[in-house]
Amino acid sequence: MRWLAVLVVGALSWQSAAAASGEQIASSPTLSRIASTGEITIGHRASEAPFSYEVDGQPTGYAVDLCLQVIEGLEEALGLTDIQVNYVPVTPANRFIFIRNGDVDIECGVTTNTPERRRQAAFSYPNFLTATRYVSLAEQHMDSVQDLAGRSVVSTTGTINIGQLNELNRTEGLNISVMLSRNHEEAFAMVASGQASAFVMDEILLAGLVSSATDPGAFHISKATLSSAEPYGLMMPPDDPVFVELVNQQLSKFYQSEGIQALYAKWFLQPVPPDNRVLNLPLAPELAAIFANPEHHLEQSLEQ
Repeated sequence: MRWLAVLVVGALSWQSAAAASGEQIASSPTLSRIASTGEITIGHRASEAPFSYEVDGQPTGYAVDLCLQVIEGLEEALGLTDIQVNYVPVTPANRFIFIRNGDVDIECGVTTNTPERRRQAAFSYPNFLTATRYVSLAEQHMDSVQDLAGRSVVSTTGTINIGQLNELNRTEGLNISVMLSRNHEEAFAMVASGQASAFVMDEILLAGLVSSATDPGAFHISKATLSSAEPYGLMMPPDDPVFVELVNQQLSKFYQSEGIQALYAKWFLQPVPPDNRVLNLPLAPELAAIFANPEHHLEQSLEQ
């Protein structure tokens, strides 16, 4: 839980704030721009269901919906009636560049919060927890880490999963041939065609790809993990703590309302567009605890 302390430091100062003051807005480049233009730019993914993807050209998903909830809160805090939302597609390879350059104000995707990444960007409270696993063809009967030995294994460029795979390969002496793909769909297709024996990625993203496959039963997600559970967060500029704190304030309010339960059920327990597949993934107790009281988790993590 040590990572949680970093995520929420400073959020308590916003507990009693109903609206952002002129001084706070002036001290935040992002809030100043939003207040003056009436616009905010969201970075989203094109095909990472159910978090951030497109249906008929329109961005949608769990992370996108969370961002829209935040924006509703920002409207009230900034005294705006309707903030215009501009959408910019980002990829694992360019998302940090877009954040640093100011091309997007907040990335609503599937970015894992790690100490290394906090040197490049700021993160919100966690909105999901997931571990790294691999998917393979069921007929290969692969399930353990050792089953990867001597095989061609793919992962997506620009992700932490590549580093995890390389570290495992080095420390365990598995002699894996590590392959890179441009996106998750390409990597999954490489497994389906036999070009790669396995695809290493976040388990929830693998579950989404398998559920959308023509024959989900042809694939198997490993029981073995390559990492412990790690948090996804909304990503923001690294040099704008006032904006980060205000976003966390809005998330905290939403997390402690009935809305978060309905939103989670919408994307993980109910049919997901466009093909109405159901992931059937109940809310994990660890994530439910964060939703219930993220500030309390700050106190707990500081005591550990």
